[in-house]
Amino acid sequence: MDERGERGERGEWGERGDAPRLLLASLSGEADARWAHAGSPYADLAMLGGVTVDARSREAARRLVRRDRSEFLPPDPLVFIDFQLAALADSPIRAGVNVRSATVGPVAAAARLCAAHDAVFEVNAHCRQDELCRVGCGETLLRDTARLCEFVSAAADAGAPVSVKVRAEVPGVDLAETARRVQEAGATVFHVDAMDSESVIADVDRAAPELFLVANNGVRDGATVAEYLDYGADAVSVGRPSTDPRVLQRVRRAVDDWFAARSADTGRGRPHQPPDTLATSDDDRVDRS
Repeated sequence: MDERGERGERGEWGERGDAPRLLLASLSGEADARWAHAGSPYADLAMLGGVTVDARSREAARRLVRRDRSEFLPPDPLVFIDFQLAALADSPIRAGVNVRSATVGPVAAAARLCAAHDAVFEVNAHCRQDELCRVGCGETLLRDTARLCEFVSAAADAGAPVSVKVRAEVPGVDLAETARRVQEAGATVFHVDAMDSESVIADVDRAAPELFLVANNGVRDGATVAEYLDYGADAVSVGRPSTDPRVLQRVRRAVDDWFAARSADTGRGRPHQPPDTLATSDDDRVDRS
């Protein structure tokens, strides 16, 4: 078996089935249990959130709402996480929760809830809004790898599979080195918004080969799916178009076709079967812009 025959088997996925191929990436203020249910005919795992869980991050989220951004701001974020995950207990889609925090205590508490629901806990080191960065959330963690690793370790110690959501093209940040460090800290998933630097996926794959690598940004069609998987991603995720079933069906088919082609001589492929109710054609392809 060649190296590619093993793709998609990395990471610990517990009782909810095989490693995912297609994920729904979190959309602040939109990605809840209802959103995940809607995407379940196509995707394997849905990252709910982002959910702000400590006082500083929640105040930053309130400031975002005041400038018309959508945010989850329930009275108790931990109760909200518990309720949303419970709502997906019988769903075919597995759940994860993308969490933003400036302090480590609420990270551990939220991760314990994820562990109890067999859900993935995702540290948000991705958001770049000034309000969040000023309080130490999101992208700020990429510039402070030691603190990011502290968050990862706390979540891993709580018993949840830990994902880290990051973005490329942050000045002064070496994503390959970040991946290596968070892998050592206990992360099992590295979720990369590649921006316009798609080849960073190959750099991360070489630096941290044990991480389950998810590629995000511009995933709309067969060409983008193949590009990321060829670079070494184990799965891809869809962000803003995650509410568009035409895009999800097109991406699902492309993912299954790619893995089927790679595993044809090993017998390992088991394609997902989305509903065949939407017509697709070359005319449905969506630009990456």
